[in-house]
Amino acid sequence: MAASPWLTELDLMTEAVTAAGEEALRHFERGVRHWVKDGNSPVSEADMAVDRMLAEQLGRARPDYGWLSEESENDPERLQRERVFIVDPIDGTRGFIKGSDQWTICAALSEGGQVRAGVVHNPVRRETFQAITGGGAYCNGEAINVSPRHDIAGARMAAAKGAVAPLGAMATNVNRSYVHSLAYRFALVARGDFDATMSAGHAHEWDIAAAALIVEEAGGAVTHRNGKPPRFNKPHPTVAPLIAAGPDLHAQLQRRLKRARAH
Repeated sequence: MAASPWLTELDLMTEAVTAAGEEALRHFERGVRHWVKDGNSPVSEADMAVDRMLAEQLGRARPDYGWLSEESENDPERLQRERVFIVDPIDGTRGFIKGSDQWTICAALSEGGQVRAGVVHNPVRRETFQAITGGGAYCNGEAINVSPRHDIAGARMAAAKGAVAPLGAMATNVNRSYVHSLAYRFALVARGDFDATMSAGHAHEWDIAAAALIVEEAGGAVTHRNGKPPRFNKPHPTVAPLIAAGPDLHAQLQRRLKRARAH
């Protein structure tokens, strides 16, 4: 990975996320106590333990940075900070509870609304995806790149059924697979395991902040359906539907969505 001032931040987040992954694995292997929180979304004992670990380690190292996490109270004070950690303690909690190996721990550092460094870590599969602005994307230290595919028909897509529904009839022409963690879907696109992914309208910044940068640094494009890139550390940290793919396929998907909206 090329030298950059963001490397120190990436190393810090990677160390924190990897340690938290070992804690999450202990919960995963012995059985998971879980419950339902507001919005009918599942949360586990492990989510809370990992959130505490990351907040303590990252907060101690960078006390001047803001904090946004799925499992922490949304403190509006973060909006006054130039740099903000955006964290998902366990992305894919439903899969985690069911014993799937498709859950991840994610950490990103945003500056001025843009992500500068990101880590997506899958503790079960021992995969760590990393990227910094202008430094390329890596998995376990090896450079990764998006697929060069440009045709929608036959494309391998990691997505929920509802996310591809806006493609209309073309949705039946893709090879769709469901992956529990939204961040992991993006990471697998970055590595070329899938050609594309699309998100629906219920995502949050912590789901995609780190993973979107990884796709972009792997040579891909990540935008909303209107072609605009996502922004981060917003007052309301929800994220409108996204398309992530190599540049050619991304353009094809965007055009297809535009035509589908016109009919």
